[in-house]
Amino acid sequence: MYKALYRKWRPLKFDDVISQKHITDTLKNQVINNKTAHAYLFTGSRGTGKTTCARILAKAVNCKSVADGNPCLECDICRDADNGNLPDIVEIDAASNNGVEDIRELRDGAVYMPERCSYKIYIIDEVHMLSTSAFNALLKIMEEPPDYVKFILATTEIHKVPATIVSRCQRYDFRRIKPEDIAGRLLYIAEQENINLTEDGAFLIARLADGGMRDAISLLDQCSVCAERITPESVSDTAGIAGRDYLFDIIEALSEKNISGVLNIVNTLYNKSKDLPRLCEELITQIRNIMLIKISPDSAGNLVMGLPDELERLKKISQSLETERIMAMLDILQECHVRMSKVLNKRVEFEMTAIRLCRDNPVQTVQADNTELLDKIRRLENKIINSSVSRDSGDIVDKPLKNQAVEEPKPNIDLQNLSLDEIPKFEQWENIIEELKKDNPAVAGSLYASYAQVAGNVLFITAENRWFVDLFKNRETAVAIGETIRRVTGQGYAIRVRCLTTKEQQRNMAESLIEKAKNSGIETAVE
Repeated sequence: MYKALYRKWRPLKFDDVISQKHITDTLKNQVINNKTAHAYLFTGSRGTGKTTCARILAKAVNCKSVADGNPCLECDICRDADNGNLPDIVEIDAASNNGVEDIRELRDGAVYMPERCSYKIYIIDEVHMLSTSAFNALLKIMEEPPDYVKFILATTEIHKVPATIVSRCQRYDFRRIKPEDIAGRLLYIAEQENINLTEDGAFLIARLADGGMRDAISLLDQCSVCAERITPESVSDTAGIAGRDYLFDIIEALSEKNISGVLNIVNTLYNKSKDLPRLCEELITQIRNIMLIKISPDSAGNLVMGLPDELERLKKISQSLETERIMAMLDILQECHVRMSKVLNKRVEFEMTAIRLCRDNPVQTVQADNTELLDKIRRLENKIINSSVSRDSGDIVDKPLKNQAVEEPKPNIDLQNLSLDEIPKFEQWENIIEELKKDNPAVAGSLYASYAQVAGNVLFITAENRWFVDLFKNRETAVAIGETIRRVTGQGYAIRVRCLTTKEQQRNMAESLIEKAKNSGIETAVE
């Protein structure tokens, strides 16, 4: 029976794993020194080696003849583990076994000694899919497991894993695999499998894989069936993307504002059943390359994502475009890519975008819902009129709650002599805002143009909208914000809030919005 290449060429030893040397060297040293932890958390994008390293580590800690931290692959333990016949290594897919009963079953089985190995290993893949009750059931056994039990958790979405779980694990972050490393591995596999793969073809597959080795090998497997010689053109045909010539023809026509030329190329590609959303992705990638060449020509060779022979052509195109136009084109294409997943006719959407890109000053048009706008204006005006904020602009709201449900840590710094101007902005703030959008869109909306800073265990939020200060004074809202921050960062903070806009300024802004709404022809709806 034929075995897929990504399964056949899955690494069996730490030394076979590419682009994750910072992780494999650490794990090998732990095995050599017999200092492995009771729980590990592997996180990173898909296809970077998380589950593979979990399996290798499970073999290595139980192997009878470890060689330089690697499993020997020859003893009965290694052979049975590779064949999936070792009962002491248990793999659980949390995507389909995410209930509390599944974890209780795991917990009950953990009390039994391993049958053949020194350790019983539980590998839980996509652990972020577990329910809240399942995480709670897992927490106790992970905190104080028997000496013979080890856990290895793997996830692509670390922010969804509770901080209580993360804090009990050794965390390892897997990096995206470099395109040159993927291409080198593909050429090696192709040679062993007698597949005729060109270097340019391997590099294009690596670029399409976006840092994931599994995706790259799967695409190589697919191409090997469709073409005797795998070149960039055959890869493009198999993957359903535009070939390089079509792609550059489109970009050159856009730079020349040749609408008919662009539409003719799109028509040709559509008739050949090319994937238009994928074409949009390719255009975004290449126009990003042009932007980098335009802004940083000296380092473009290291930043550009493309084949080596594309660089000169990209440089030539960049000379005919201004930086502002390039960035406007990227904005429009990214909005187009988002909309194409929702519209009925993707071709029409792409053609409208192409026409917009050929304008002298490409501007992304946004259709506003007047009803929603008026409703927001009314709510904003009422909040300002009824505002109970009594502090001046810039003052810090230091105690928004009494009897707070979750105990807030006491500040470990001197707040009186602290200057926020000397503190850098908190890099994870955007991730916190994205998470708030899911939990509480109203709070997230009130934090537009806000930023955060961290000093010690205190997180300072600076907002432009005074409405957020009112929201933060609400008990449930403040608790929810604190829990979201804890979930994303894995740490609890004492939260302090300030607003740089006075009540008078906020009222003037609301009145200005109402005036604009009236001038736009919707004054009857306001009244």
